[in-house]
Amino acid sequence: MAANYNNSAWFYDPLSRLVYGRELINAQLYLLQHIKPNSSILIVGGGTGWILDELTKLHPSGLRITYVEVAAGMMALSQKRNTGNNLVIYINDAIEHVNLSNDDFDVVITPFLFDNFTEQTLSTVFTHIHKLLKPGCLWLNADFQLTGKWWQQFLLKSMFVFFKVICGIEASKLPAIEVYFTQNGYKTIAEKAFFNDFIIAKVYTM
Repeated sequence: MAANYNNSAWFYDPLSRLVYGRELINAQLYLLQHIKPNSSILIVGGGTGWILDELTKLHPSGLRITYVEVAAGMMALSQKRNTGNNLVIYINDAIEHVNLSNDDFDVVITPFLFDNFTEQTLSTVFTHIHKLLKPGCLWLNADFQLTGKWWQQFLLKSMFVFFKVICGIEASKLPAIEVYFTQNGYKTIAEKAFFNDFIIAKVYTM
């Protein structure tokens, strides 16, 4: 069953800032710098939608954004964001249930999405998104990574337990996210680590 962050919509952003400061935000802001004007963008799991405000600061017009978020509470907050003169289509559903035209997108953004899933679900979701992208597109992904520091494993396990109770996420460990990019022919063209290497932001292309 897909995670649903309705229960955490009202406190998700303050909680993330309490734990990580601005590092979750900074990782995503780093990714947004790679988006070109007039791009067609797919955002999967945008949460409270603050990323729309930031996109609008960079590109006040010309963007065509498809915004997919499974939690109705998160979607309600997202729809209140400033989108300037950009075109935004909001879809309140899990991405694997959404049928979109193939080869429509120049950019896909998956911010802290894949850590919610087991390997089986991740395979389904990744394949579904992959099929929506045109050759040469950019895939902007931010997520957690384990680099051998003891506290990373402790913090990750604490997050999984918390969000499993509150939001029903299915994952109990970090899936092998990088493997899916490699197996599907993506290469990393830019990356930056945050929060003492616990957070990684990567720009991929095919």
